[in-house]
Amino acid sequence: MGKHLFRSSPPPEKPTAHLSLAESAVQECMSNINTVISKWTSPAASSSDDFLFSTNSRREAEEFVTAVRHLQSTMHRLVSVNPSSEKLIYAQNLMQSAMKLLESEFHRVLKANREYLDPECVSVRSYRSSRFSTSTTTSVSDSEDESSYEENADEEHRFSGGDSDAMDDLKMIADCMISTGYAKECVRVYKTVRKSIVDETLHNLQMERFNLHQVQKMDWEILESKIKTWLKAVKLAVRKLFFGERILADHVFSSSGLIVESSFTEITQEGALILFTFPEYASKIKKLTPEKMFRFLDMYEALANLYVEIESIFYFESAAAVRSQVINSLARLGDATRLMMTDFESAIQKETSKTPIIGGGVHPLTRYVMNYLSFLADYSDSIAAIFENWKLSVPTPLPDSLYISGGDEANPEDLYSSTVSVRIAWVILLTLCKIDGKAQPYKDVALSYLFLANNLQYVVVKVRSSTLKVLLGDDWVFRHEEKVKLYADKFEKLAWGKVLDLLPEIPTDEISPEEAKVLVARFNDEFETSYRKQTSWVIPDPKLRDQIKITLSQKLMLVCTEFYRMNRFAYGMVGDNEAISRYTPEDIGNYLSDLYFGSRGSGSVSTAGGSGSGSGSGTGSSSTGKARGGRSSH
Repeated sequence: MGKHLFRSSPPPEKPTAHLSLAESAVQECMSNINTVISKWTSPAASSSDDFLFSTNSRREAEEFVTAVRHLQSTMHRLVSVNPSSEKLIYAQNLMQSAMKLLESEFHRVLKANREYLDPECVSVRSYRSSRFSTSTTTSVSDSEDESSYEENADEEHRFSGGDSDAMDDLKMIADCMISTGYAKECVRVYKTVRKSIVDETLHNLQMERFNLHQVQKMDWEILESKIKTWLKAVKLAVRKLFFGERILADHVFSSSGLIVESSFTEITQEGALILFTFPEYASKIKKLTPEKMFRFLDMYEALANLYVEIESIFYFESAAAVRSQVINSLARLGDATRLMMTDFESAIQKETSKTPIIGGGVHPLTRYVMNYLSFLADYSDSIAAIFENWKLSVPTPLPDSLYISGGDEANPEDLYSSTVSVRIAWVILLTLCKIDGKAQPYKDVALSYLFLANNLQYVVVKVRSSTLKVLLGDDWVFRHEEKVKLYADKFEKLAWGKVLDLLPEIPTDEISPEEAKVLVARFNDEFETSYRKQTSWVIPDPKLRDQIKITLSQKLMLVCTEFYRMNRFAYGMVGDNEAISRYTPEDIGNYLSDLYFGSRGSGSVSTAGGSGSGSGSGTGSSSTGKARGGRSSH
């Protein structure tokens, strides 16, 4: 550099009188510039830690850039008046030396302040100061909550070695080099440094370049881990990396929109396409099963939520491939989701298990479907977009027994406004159809109705306690709650009807001892038979269990208590101390309280040895009943 500068130095000045005004101006600029170049390219400068564009010499740097700009303008004037002037040759050589110094400083500032110019830091600072240039870009969506960026506010202060004026220094150098015709050299340095940072950042985010074949060959466990990694990376890449690069390019090259576009696109497009192509490849795997749907919905939701920001950041025409890839990936994710939903519905229809659930409890199909749908409802915005214009095709007429109020659900699309609601209502109805069929194998009709009540109650509770309620509405919940009550009423009549029919509805008059003894004996047998049969039956939902028990208690206890009061003698001692009644109304209440928790022992009612012998008015059975009642309180 020293030899080059020596060759570019002008010859001894001629007498001032012989110099034109233009030559004088050029001479003055050359003198100022040459002094600065000599200072900052000398061996002493090379061995020091100080640089032209640093805090201690920033004023000198500004004066140097001004002098270079002035030299450019005076050279133009000299060309117009004396194009053969020797000073033009020396001035041009000096200009090249000045550009080499600026190019070197541009590269140094980019490298030395790499952490301060980290895209995350740039994006946080830009968010606060609204630096987006209105002349070269549209504004990035401001819908993002400021708190999401504020949590990264301390990032700026981590980099104590960074120069807070680095962005302005880069802009100053770029403006000078572009205005003097050295834009190509400036942009080349910028692209080289910044692209390496983008590529390294994506590598640190564990983003890898895959082709379709590689993704399709992955085991699901591996692919799922890649999806999880992608989900974490995509938000950081868009909101920090690409956004930060866009801000930096806009600021540094604000004097030229074309340079902003070309540099930003070349720096980010390759990495962006690697990032945004992955969901499309994942959507094309050959084994798409319903259990995998939620990972694909996660990707869809992430891309859809970021789309406005992506569109704004990659606003340029040259970045159309990036925007197009995002749209294409969203479309493929939607296709995959619809395919998995179709398979999910098909799996419900093909479910063929015939073994009755012990005790009439909730069928695994009901649990699986409702848990699945409740998770699905949490993606309501995404599935609303995916299911839009996806018409429901009902293959066969649905059983009238599953319609409420005489077939209100014959056409689900008439009841629900959104395609999501229609689809979910249909899947639930499809499941209830299968459950209706699975109630048929029960030999005891009462147990089949208990099974239906349990399963429909599970469905209603899941809907009421999740986002499904928002999609299906209060009316849907109300109508299905009424259907649960209908099943419960039929269960009560079938399970306890014989017991209730034995007692007069309103026992206002005393009956003869003989009639009382016969009635009590029959009541004992029927109650014990019903109780013993139902000890293994279950009502998993506490609310439904309590409702049924309260209803039974009201029906049984009211009549039994009055009958017992008016016919006390039949419950006492007769003849040879044979106890006619094996338990009192209080015992009945205790036995009822212990029902519907599932199998609890032998399933027999205590009868004082089973012979009917005992003392007092059912004292032994009463104590046993209280013990049962005590356990049921847990």
